[in-house]
Amino acid sequence: MTSVPLRRSAPVLFALVVVLAACSDGGSQEGATGTLLPEDPYELPDVDPDSFQALLGELEGTPVLVNVWASWCGPCRDEAPHLAAAHAEYGDRVQFVGLDILDEREAARRFMREYGWTYPSVFDLPGTVRDSLGVLGQPVTLFYDASGELVDTHTGALTEEQLTEQLEQITA
Repeated sequence: MTSVPLRRSAPVLFALVVVLAACSDGGSQEGATGTLLPEDPYELPDVDPDSFQALLGELEGTPVLVNVWASWCGPCRDEAPHLAAAHAEYGDRVQFVGLDILDEREAARRFMREYGWTYPSVFDLPGTVRDSLGVLGQPVTLFYDASGELVDTHTGALTEEQLTEQLEQITA
């Protein structure tokens, strides 16, 4: 067996390291499915405006509802049961995404469990994602059609009727 001197094998080792690094996730915020959308609805991964826009880009081809909420928000509690029911009815046709802002993760998880939310939310502690969307306050719900076009923005708690009307519009 012939041995290869180290200096001749160094380029091969370097190439191997580069390939292995490219194959690893590098600690990214991607979920187990290889997307930015968390598989576990209670994971609440951090997002910033860029990663949130990348997430929306990944969802193109599917209608999307983005709900900006916080566990301490009274009107968010008013609409929470409607969102849970709508997800049960439309969740196979619309991707629901919660954007939890200015909150504490454990309080947010309790809120989600209390209202039976089984769709994923992401965590925007400083509120920069919400601000980048051009909305103020919470709750705010954004409705995107399958092409990724923003169809409507609703500020304030949604009624069951308003929610159904908007979901019908983006799934038509």
